[in-house]
Amino acid sequence: AHYKSEADVGNALAEAFETGLVKREELFITSKASNHGHVVEACKNSLKKLRLDYLDLYLVHYPLATKHSGVGTTASLLDENKVLDIDVTVSLETTWHTMEKTVYLGLVRSIGLSNYEFFLTRDCLSYAKIKPQVSQFETHPYFQRESLVRFCKKHGVTPMAHTPLGGATANVKAFGSISPLEDPVLLGLAKKYKKSVAQIALRWNIERDTAVIPKSSKVERLKENLEVLNFKLEKEDIELINTIDKKSRTTL
Repeated sequence: AHYKSEADVGNALAEAFETGLVKREELFITSKASNHGHVVEACKNSLKKLRLDYLDLYLVHYPLATKHSGVGTTASLLDENKVLDIDVTVSLETTWHTMEKTVYLGLVRSIGLSNYEFFLTRDCLSYAKIKPQVSQFETHPYFQRESLVRFCKKHGVTPMAHTPLGGATANVKAFGSISPLEDPVLLGLAKKYKKSVAQIALRWNIERDTAVIPKSSKVERLKENLEVLNFKLEKEDIELINTIDKKSRTTL
């Protein structure tokens, strides 16, 4: 909902279903809840825009409750003075229990987390009646977060990497981030395997049983991303990539 793309996606899905291009059960569709105090209403609004009866996965977008500005909209996290401006009356525990309600109501098949740190993930597991199936967070060769990845797997939560390429050029310009795509180790491995640096970075995450969700609007990049399933990294190369962690977040 935060990205304001659901209506367009819904129209595309409806056309795909009507023409027989794909069946609903062949797709795994995810959306995110940004309205912490109005989760059920927000979920229903997303389903309406997506023109669907259910979601396969629904995530808490951020572990922060923005002030309510209407269902389907997301207020800024900062006030006019750039000070954090959130709704402190809505706890993450309350939010999670309303996420669970979307499952009970049949609106979604599974629920999960997004942008939760280690201790917030631990807390959620302590009060959850329905365990999060997925935890989506930034992780890539420069921000490996091995303890969080291992903790999730130990407790049956699938780790999923957003920004698996480190944000690339856009975040370097916006936040002064350091891109792993220019790292000498990754460049060397790309040459060795005759793959792109991005493919090496994606494959590294897959090798540690972390789902990856790179995004691109370019057909050639989409094809390139799928090709990471066609090769494997040698153990010593995985270990080499493990040594370049800078613990450097590239997104907010």
